[in-house]
Amino acid sequence: MARIKVIVEKTRTGYSAYSENFPVATTGKTIDKLKRNLLEALNLYFEDSGKTISAGNIALTLDLPQFFEYYRVINAKALSKRIEMNQSLLAQYISGIKKPSTRQTERILSGIRELGKELSDIHLHA
Repeated sequence: MARIKVIVEKTRTGYSAYSENFPVATTGKTIDKLKRNLLEALNLYFEDSGKTISAGNIALTLDLPQFFEYYRVINAKALSKRIEMNQSLLAQYISGIKKPSTRQTERILSGIRELGKELSDIHLHA
């Protein structure tokens, strides 16, 4: 099954999410709770067709502030150096003061994905 694209939006009480291609929407106080609710809602929607949806079938779309709030472990200052972007500019994108262009968003995402790939290729020894 193709991945189901889901848009996540911040609300006053947490998060909401909706599918672009299916009539499925849900909310959650945290992103983790939202993911669990989303999985349940999608499985209810597909129940009659016999399809089972797993977390791997879902592609979440977050904006930069949501991403950096959820993945606090990623240091924005270090990332700005890594992708050679002005630290102040990235901070403005993250805080929502400025909205990045498509090109800038891809630049940031590319840096994050590159970091993720590097981390997944690391092996530690005791």
